[in-house]
Amino acid sequence: MTTVRRLMVGAAAPALAFVVAAAVTSVVLVAAGDSPADFWRVLLSAPDPRDYVAIANATAVLYLSGLAAAIGFRMNLFNIGVEGQYRVATFAGAVFAGQALLPGALNTAATILVAMAAGAAWAGIAALLRVLRGVSEVISTIMLNAIAVSLVAFLLQKVGRRQGETFRTDTIPESSWVPSFPLVPGESSQVYGLALLAVVAGVGFAVLLNRTRFGFDLRATGHSESAAVASGVNVRRMVVYTLLLSGAVAGLIGMPELFGGSHAYGSTIQTGIGFTGIAVALLGRNHPWGIAVAALIFGYLNQQASPLGVTADISTEIIAVTQGVVVLSVVIAYEVVRRYRVRAEQAEVARQLRRERGAQAVSP
Repeated sequence: MTTVRRLMVGAAAPALAFVVAAAVTSVVLVAAGDSPADFWRVLLSAPDPRDYVAIANATAVLYLSGLAAAIGFRMNLFNIGVEGQYRVATFAGAVFAGQALLPGALNTAATILVAMAAGAAWAGIAALLRVLRGVSEVISTIMLNAIAVSLVAFLLQKVGRRQGETFRTDTIPESSWVPSFPLVPGESSQVYGLALLAVVAGVGFAVLLNRTRFGFDLRATGHSESAAVASGVNVRRMVVYTLLLSGAVAGLIGMPELFGGSHAYGSTIQTGIGFTGIAVALLGRNHPWGIAVAALIFGYLNQQASPLGVTADISTEIIAVTQGVVVLSVVIAYEVVRRYRVRAEQAEVARQLRRERGAQAVSP
């Protein structure tokens, strides 16, 4: 298969996926009595300048969430517990930061480490259940999500302060806040300073995955556990290390908002980020660059959902339908393209063999 043809085949999967997603979403809109033309007009219109900041902030958070899920996926570990790990870690970080045990930037840095440790510890429960008792990480992390929600809500009422109908932890000292930076000139809203954690985490993940022995062992175990064992990989240890790392990255998800926006953990914390991260990882094919594109798409869709109800009288829930259809379409499209590539390569090998046999038959 030529290089040009390989590139065309590679581009066919995402193109096919989005065409299918657009068609299915349009059918759903028609069935619901809404106008597909109005939906696509609003969705594909250029965002307002202030919306670019919201998209950038959402993209950074979703990228961290997708990265946390992708670390496990690369080893065929399905960490469905990113949501619970994110909540536990953000709560632990907010409580620590609110105590102001350290001054200024030291408090910020220590809080990030505390959050990563808390996320890793919560994921470590599933890791230990997997290696010591053979409990599927899918089941354990789903159950740990439910426990995390209730546990954090209980602890928040114990250590938090009531503000109206909600509870909040102590506010982080202003000296520990991380300044935001402008994205659009003249706009008051700015990008969270700790959104740069997404860049650092993405580069670190790429280096770890492709330039280290740990990354090789992780990828090898994901491709074939038996082959990894034969090459000397301690699979049980890799399970623990991978889930701990996944949980640690999940601990970073809430840091941009905590130090750049809310400055405390409250009962109004944004929910569902961990579950959306799983879809982002799947859409991005668990690749650092792919996850970045997927996070940007989801951040854009989430932001463009706001005008739907106002300008087109369409329920914003259709965005969740669109996101789900996109993920399913991508999974199906990549499988279709993979099978086509395999058949094309097999046909190319067969043609090459026929040519060689023909050359041998005519040679003296």
